[in-house]
Amino acid sequence: MTAAPRPDYRNVDDAVLAGLVAVRDSAAVRLVTTRNNQRLFRAAFAILGDRAEAEDAVQSAYLRAFAAIRSFEGRSSLSIWLTRIAINEALGRLRAAKRRRAQLDEASVAVLDDYREKLMQGSMSGAAPDKAQARAELRRIMEAAIAALPEPFRIVFVLREIEGLGVDEVSETLGILPATVKTRHLRARRRLQQALAPEVKDALTGSFPFAGADCEAMTESVVRSFCIRAS
Repeated sequence: MTAAPRPDYRNVDDAVLAGLVAVRDSAAVRLVTTRNNQRLFRAAFAILGDRAEAEDAVQSAYLRAFAAIRSFEGRSSLSIWLTRIAINEALGRLRAAKRRRAQLDEASVAVLDDYREKLMQGSMSGAAPDKAQARAELRRIMEAAIAALPEPFRIVFVLREIEGLGVDEVSETLGILPATVKTRHLRARRRLQQALAPEVKDALTGSFPFAGADCEAMTESVVRSFCIRAS
């Protein structure tokens, strides 16, 4: 008796993929996490503003989502379903943090000013910085500026500008009207335009990287927690 052929994971639809995750198929879990790690991390970071906390939130969101994945009905894409869960997880952590302290740390504004000053000083000096270092500096400035945005603007901006979701996708993910998405996106862009020098505005694409070793480590951690330990 021959074993049933393994499915072509990359070409199955979301409902089938969710079913494979439900039976703790490690290949399906790896594919789903690899596909969604960056989006979920960026969404969580946009809310929490802390890399380690965002990573913890994403892992918790995966485990919560996979444990309840039989409830996935396919009304939206699996990616949007997971993003909603990650956002809710991050928001829950943020609310808990707010209860522990009276107000959020406002140091990001001072950090942004400090980076801008250093960048301007560097541009006036005779020694041209290495291109990679310059890009890294600009990325840090951009991330600090985005972190300084009010939370409702920040999450919309990250999903629209950095993650590339459309207005309707953001509306569905966050549960707000498309008009609200457009308004918050516009206001976020205006605030950033006021805060950043013109040459920094082109540094968006590489912001909040979560790939390579980071992505692989997240995937393997989820697989171990969801597939291996439960078996």
